[in-house]
Amino acid sequence: QVQLVESGGGLVQPGGSLRLSCAASGSIFTIYAMGWYRQAPGKQRELVASITSGGRTNYADSVKGRFTISRDNAKNTVYLQMSSLKPEDTAVYYCNVGLASSPNSNGMDYWGKGTLVTVSP
Repeated sequence: QVQLVESGGGLVQPGGSLRLSCAASGSIFTIYAMGWYRQAPGKQRELVASITSGGRTNYADSVKGRFTISRDNAKNTVYLQMSSLKPEDTAVYYCNVGLASSPNSNGMDYWGKGTLVTVSP
């Protein structure tokens, strides 16, 4: 069993900042890539940012220069620092983690339940 617990969402004014956290717990042998996706009302889920086990990052063009993804491997936690937020950043943000539960198991993707970010005056 693996659990992903997200926190940090909420209401913020345009231009403001928020920091999302996602902590993985349970049966974890090793964690591969970690990332954040978002889904706005009426739209498909999209990748926001990802980070490999080696620290290589990837960002959607729409958030480059404004969002920063990081991870704390000792805590099995991934963060998303969001700055200069815009109304179009409003969405449910989902944590995604690829991990193996044992030395002999294949990697699997796990998803958090999502945390709502609302950017509004």
